[in-house]
Amino acid sequence: MTGTTTPASPGKQMLSEQVHAQLRDVIMRGGYAPGDALKPQDLAKERGVSLAVVREALVRLVGEGLADRLPNRGFAVPSFSDRRWQEIAEARRVIEPVVLRMSIERGDVDWEARVRAAHHRLVRTPAHVPEEGEYYSGAWSEAHRDFHRTLLEGCGNPTLLETFDRLWTASELARRWSAHRNPGRDGAKEHRLLEEAVLARDADTAAAVLARHLTLTAAALSDDSGRVQARCPNPGALGPDR
Repeated sequence: MTGTTTPASPGKQMLSEQVHAQLRDVIMRGGYAPGDALKPQDLAKERGVSLAVVREALVRLVGEGLADRLPNRGFAVPSFSDRRWQEIAEARRVIEPVVLRMSIERGDVDWEARVRAAHHRLVRTPAHVPEEGEYYSGAWSEAHRDFHRTLLEGCGNPTLLETFDRLWTASELARRWSAHRNPGRDGAKEHRLLEEAVLARDADTAAAVLARHLTLTAAALSDDSGRVQARCPNPGALGPDR
């Protein structure tokens, strides 16, 4: 019938989900350096799946900010870029402190309890485990996201929280690169100060701490002149800034 779209078969959909999860994990762990090509034909051959399955997985990664689709050049891991990471950081600095103020104003006692619980979970979750090498553990990454989202949930506005979700996903890769470039940063202290200010209902301090927290993440992607590097080695090999 003209104009209809044939839905993907369950088998193809499952394969696409698997390939997407595999590629996402490799990118997050630093298996590809910033700017590396993601060649559909090579990936399909390596994984023994069709080109269509790989392309579908790559399109999903593009939507998550973990890959770029380049005109006439296929796909690639995002490169270090002032425009990409600094614009995301700017958006977060503009939006999240405002939403945090709303949460402090509107949040009830149950919200306070969730904030305390989310911070406790973050503190008690190992950031690194031997099985996952030098990269953030999956459990810690989820606890980290949950803490930041819980801080904002008191606002009671689902649309604002959806915006947070999109920006968080888009900045996840930069956050991991940033951690490798600034291993001496005391993120645990920053999170503790955030929790303390929020539970004290000190909106001014909480907003300022959050803005600084977001700024430090973006700043770690800059060299000494403040310009973001065009390329860097494999994130797993990065040491402290010099």
